[in-house]
Amino acid sequence: MTMMLQSSRRFCNTLRKSSPALLQLKHASSNQPPLNADKNKWQGTLLALAALTGVYTAAASNNEFPNASANVQCESSSGGITLDSLPALRDEDIDFSLPTYTSAQVAMRNGKNMGEKVWMSYGGYVYDVTDFVGNHPGGSEKIMLAAGGAIEPHWHLYRQHFASDLPLRLMEKMIIGKLHPADQDKIDADMDKLQDVGGDPYENEPERHPLLIVHSDTPMNAEVPSDILTREYITPSNLFYIRNHHPVPLLSDGEVKNFRLEVDLSLLSSYDSVTDDNKAEPAIVKLSLEQIKSLPKVEITSTLQCSGNRRSGFNDLRQTSGTNWGQGAISTAKWGGVRLVDLLQFAAQQAAIDTLSDKKEKKTLRPESNNRESLLETLQHLQSILEKQPNLQHLRMESLDGMRASIPIVKAFSPFGDVILAYEMNDEPLTRDHGYPLRMIVPGYAAVRNVKWVSKIQLHEEESEGAWQRGLNYKILPPSVSDATQIDLDRMPRLTEEPVISGITNLERVSSAGEKYHHKNLQPGDTVLVRASGWAWAGGGRNIVRVDVTGDDGESWEIAKITHGANQPFGRAWAWVFWECDGIPARVCDDGHTIEVSCKGVDMAFNTQPHTIEAGKTVCLVGPSGGGKSTTIGLIEGFYDPISGSVRFCTALLQCISCTLRCCASHSFTPLFIQS
Repeated sequence: MTMMLQSSRRFCNTLRKSSPALLQLKHASSNQPPLNADKNKWQGTLLALAALTGVYTAAASNNEFPNASANVQCESSSGGITLDSLPALRDEDIDFSLPTYTSAQVAMRNGKNMGEKVWMSYGGYVYDVTDFVGNHPGGSEKIMLAAGGAIEPHWHLYRQHFASDLPLRLMEKMIIGKLHPADQDKIDADMDKLQDVGGDPYENEPERHPLLIVHSDTPMNAEVPSDILTREYITPSNLFYIRNHHPVPLLSDGEVKNFRLEVDLSLLSSYDSVTDDNKAEPAIVKLSLEQIKSLPKVEITSTLQCSGNRRSGFNDLRQTSGTNWGQGAISTAKWGGVRLVDLLQFAAQQAAIDTLSDKKEKKTLRPESNNRESLLETLQHLQSILEKQPNLQHLRMESLDGMRASIPIVKAFSPFGDVILAYEMNDEPLTRDHGYPLRMIVPGYAAVRNVKWVSKIQLHEEESEGAWQRGLNYKILPPSVSDATQIDLDRMPRLTEEPVISGITNLERVSSAGEKYHHKNLQPGDTVLVRASGWAWAGGGRNIVRVDVTGDDGESWEIAKITHGANQPFGRAWAWVFWECDGIPARVCDDGHTIEVSCKGVDMAFNTQPHTIEAGKTVCLVGPSGGGKSTTIGLIEGFYDPISGSVRFCTALLQCISCTLRCCASHSFTPLFIQS
């Protein structure tokens, strides 16, 4: 009995549909002897193909592999899984002793009762994921949707699992048996029906700029290339980085016209401007876009950053889970909309008016509903609400795509927090990728709290439920933790404000006379002068007060000049700064061809970025620019090579790796390392 890949029509059709890449599957004859592949390697190889096709099965013949030395190659034009030069499939590499289970048996292990096992099936195999549920990057709630059933329908929507072979490499250790072929055939038929009847949920995605570096396109996750990241202080909307979790909502003109934002004020038992004899009942108010846009408009310039920005640097040290971001998952825009506090007060007004109207009374919440309060009145009003409602702790948000997140009420209510419900981006209506028709902008917070496609907001005692608020991906864990089941995840703080971070986007060699290059054969240990420029940002509105740059491993530091963004209000610096530094002495590395340059940001609280993740721990990055990594400087004959070279940089805690060559860093989001 051997393993095979089905070559039926269903296999070919699924292959074309299941991945956004243009995939090619081919058998290639090899004259080289088979590699010494172990069983897990072959399972991982075949399972990786299964991740692309969803039709991995077992059969009693090996007709699909007529040549014992056949290789299977899978090429992806969008940079996904690439499997080539694989070893020949051999019977001794396959474990044929696995038991066979039915779908009914799998369904009995759904984990609904405490202590029960959690089983799932995928591609003809059965997996015991019990010990992995707590470590699922998307949170236990998401993975439990497939408990006791097939994974295929869920991965049809959450296609980020196909962006790399990591999910399958993790799963291969959880295989406990095979799914009965008849049951797998039914699952495959259901998937065919889902494709034929339901269509592709990603078929109406908007067009994207070709310069964006795409990590996955279903859902779209794309970053800004390093060489254009700081080209403009306000990032053009079509070059703003994209982080989506689901298909982008598509609203018809009629749906936009009939759109209503639901504002749930049920937690409030009364409204302070209504007399005790006429208390308004708790209410849910629905506001049209026209009503929202009638409120006073404000504009906020704010930087948004994915909490996993710079993950690729961490992966060079040790494998983590999640999108392999470079430094380009950060952008800045001017957002236009209505202040959240104004919206909430208007909604409370409407609730009181509706309630009193039902009672045929003519009282309103405030004497003039369209007059703005003074700052003092706003502060007094919000303080009064919090005093009367001590349990009011969170503002919950829900999105048209099903995402749920929340922010602390002290941020939502603060007149200095500048939280707005935006309907414009860079003086134009929001684009679909960035939240049309409404997006919550929460300056200084991780971008995941800046919810797109907002459809509902709610005052609540508890933070939002769901993976994006309580899941593992957005929790702050100790750096020593590599297994989330070792800790009480509910007690771990969730990600809100971002820490200080900086990056280098341009580096060139200069001479003391200001010349761009000079010709000299350089030796290891020699010193050259370089010019660097880049960006820096800190969450929470904390102003960047300094950026320091070194080219000699921290023996000396040069103070950079902040060229853009230096004059933001104190404590409300929601946007990044740009900086540049000339005449940095940089030491030539031992190879005689490269240098190391580091930068570190310092914010108004004098938080800065630590020098290394571990003392003396460095990682060599070899290859061309891309994915957020800058190129090195060619030092032979003063030639600056923008394409190739070896770059060494110090990996530090994730996104706050502060520059693209050698980095000082801090971090707001600690991912779990993948245990080998």
